[in-house]
Amino acid sequence: MFPYNDLAMAFSNQLWLNISSADKKTAWEQAQCYSNTLARYNAYLNYLSLYIFLNWLIEWVAEESIPKPSIFPSEDSLPSIWEVVNGAIITLAERRIVLIPSETMDLEELSVPQEWVDIPTLAGDYYLAVQVNLEANQDECFLGVRGFTTHRLLKNFGKYNSNERTYVLAAENLTTNLTVMLMTLGLPVQEEISELPSLSEAEAQKLLQRLGDSSIYFPRLQVDVPFEQWAALLDNDEWRTQLYHRRIGRLAVAKNMVSINNLSNWFHNIFDTGWQSLNTIINTELGNLAFAFRQHEIAVGRVSVQGVKLIDLGMQLGNHSVALLIGLTQDDEQKVGIRVQLHPCHGEIYLPPNIRLALLSSSGATLQEFQSRTQDNFVQLKRFTCPKGKIFKIQVSIDNFSITEDFVA
Repeated sequence: MFPYNDLAMAFSNQLWLNISSADKKTAWEQAQCYSNTLARYNAYLNYLSLYIFLNWLIEWVAEESIPKPSIFPSEDSLPSIWEVVNGAIITLAERRIVLIPSETMDLEELSVPQEWVDIPTLAGDYYLAVQVNLEANQDECFLGVRGFTTHRLLKNFGKYNSNERTYVLAAENLTTNLTVMLMTLGLPVQEEISELPSLSEAEAQKLLQRLGDSSIYFPRLQVDVPFEQWAALLDNDEWRTQLYHRRIGRLAVAKNMVSINNLSNWFHNIFDTGWQSLNTIINTELGNLAFAFRQHEIAVGRVSVQGVKLIDLGMQLGNHSVALLIGLTQDDEQKVGIRVQLHPCHGEIYLPPNIRLALLSSSGATLQEFQSRTQDNFVQLKRFTCPKGKIFKIQVSIDNFSITEDFVA
């Protein structure tokens, strides 16, 4: 195995970037919310490739009067993509650069998944062969860009592999100097792409039900699902997100024996076990807090859907209960606005002191946390927006007691 410095010297006209132990740690932490080992490792390699290369690219073009490169379609869309396909897209000067990472040391060819070539909204202009070396010896951990090709060259000279649904181009046909790519950003390098056939909602739901099974490791390669149908499903942000959550949700239930509350169902007045609409408690003892919560939402001009769940704080606190309230607003087609409050109930005026309300990421990292003081009527998180399909957690804790609710937006 060649160490990093030897390879950098042997291929001096190619780009070589070091991968630090901190890079690996961060990437591995971000790669845990996937349905199987292969998907997690795919996400791990893609995370390393994308962010290390993107940071370098931002510095490289900083003096070229080129707009700052960014992740495409969005950073929030990455999990739903990496669950099922290898590769990541960066936009640069209205061109799409597709990174295709591989651990193959003796790189003989660039193999590009068909999704990045034949789906019009995802097709790239340039494709980069990214070599990732993650040897145990830290001096041998590096990322190398072995060369690039264009969409036009890949379509015209690449070999299509129908079994793997990939376009394959020999490494000898790659351009190794990335400066050439920068010089051709203004040129048309994308071949004409056929439009995808339409997919009905019924057809999509049938595919989601089947391909959402996490025991199917490679949903993109199901021979009885034509690529055109698969591509139409993947091309739709909502369906792709649903696919991801079906796959990851089933795994979470099987492994952790917890359920994920699906907030999109709340807009259709469908609430998960233990939750109920605020509309149903107006004439109960919880009516006052429902009224207060709703008045606050009216004050900020956002009223849509509200749900409530009673939480028993445990015997050590006299079996007192608190009410967890969540309000949802449809900010746009892809994002949901979320407000979370914690209130006393059963005639209590104040919350117990030092009770904590926290927003956690899907991996359990604390994103927000607020703690009640003496004579607090309620505590709340700062309102936040969440992309559809994203998983998060709400935790209520006091002393040695805690309860966590999992949600998918």
